[in-house]
Amino acid sequence: MSGNPAPGRRALIVTGEASGDLHGANLIRAARERDPELAFFGVGGKRMAEAGCEILIPSEQLAVMGLVEVVGHLPVIWRAMRSLTRVLNGPEPPDVLVLIDFAEFNLQLAARAKKAGVPVLYYVSPQVWAWRRGRVKRIARVVDQLAAIFPFEPDLYRGQDIEVDYVGHPLLDEFEVGRDRATLLRSWGMNSGQPIIGLFPGSRRNEIKYIFDTLVQTALELQQQFPNARFLLPVAADSLRGEIEQRLAATELPVRLMEENIHDVIRACDAIMTVSGTVTLQIALSGTPMAIVYKMAPLSYTVGRRLIRVPHIGLANIVAGREVVREFVQEHATPANIATEMAAILRDDDYHRSIRRGLAEVREKMGKGGCSGRVAAMVSELSRRGVKDCETVQS
Repeated sequence: MSGNPAPGRRALIVTGEASGDLHGANLIRAARERDPELAFFGVGGKRMAEAGCEILIPSEQLAVMGLVEVVGHLPVIWRAMRSLTRVLNGPEPPDVLVLIDFAEFNLQLAARAKKAGVPVLYYVSPQVWAWRRGRVKRIARVVDQLAAIFPFEPDLYRGQDIEVDYVGHPLLDEFEVGRDRATLLRSWGMNSGQPIIGLFPGSRRNEIKYIFDTLVQTALELQQQFPNARFLLPVAADSLRGEIEQRLAATELPVRLMEENIHDVIRACDAIMTVSGTVTLQIALSGTPMAIVYKMAPLSYTVGRRLIRVPHIGLANIVAGREVVREFVQEHATPANIATEMAAILRDDDYHRSIRRGLAEVREKMGKGGCSGRVAAMVSELSRRGVKDCETVQS
């Protein structure tokens, strides 16, 4: 681990999520157009690497959720924390620390950056509106600027010593309208006359562990009802492909593993069963009806249920403020229950259209594009502010 990217101002950027890798890549590209002298290095995935970030620690090594799962992953997490702390306290510390989501890890790192005198910008901030609202004060103590992606977030920090700016949602910058559905399906050897069903198992290993088999069993039940159905499964992380292939090997499910643009995969589907999280907003942008599946270790779920303050699990429903799409949580996430919902979406045209109308509301509430450029301006200014402070001290 070198920690020594190109000379000039440097931004240490950290995310532990596949969605954060995507947001980080677009932020880096926007920042390089605005401020070519600012170099990025840190924790991310292949998209951030392709955008020009020097990857010190692959983010997929850290991606995990749930109390039980985190405990088993602690040695890897603490090694990463020690490595990044050395960078913050090294002879050439970064000019700014940019944090994307990944709250528990990133808030600890923010506190260490604060002690080291490195300014901190938090992008895709911790979901204090959903659970543990008391973290607002903690965040204000260790974060200098916060880029809020939902319009209701700034009010949560009112009265705190922190600069909060609403920047819009990054997915609006990333949404692409590509080839039409019929063209996409033809290129994959399929046709629009057969049901195309998406299986979206997520990017974390514990999502694969607790949710993948449920999705596959649901797909097998649907295949009995729709014999000519075909299934598309996007692979969110290269490191998961082997495990996914191994789990599928014992089935005869007609599933195609997809590495194409996620928006193309979503657009090609008639209906999708998906994990909760950012992907539900990506699906909402295309308007494809979905069913949300959420399962984790029983102890993690029991603890989390006591802390969560919102009535919904999926971000699409949270943004809508109502249940636009059905959620199947923990013991209710059975293949029979999910298959019944998916069959209704595929068979009932009125129900299909009502879901699409609800998802259009979600897209409307997400606001306008330009988020990456606005955050890039914040990162650039904060990095220059650190340089100016140093110059003032030296003079």
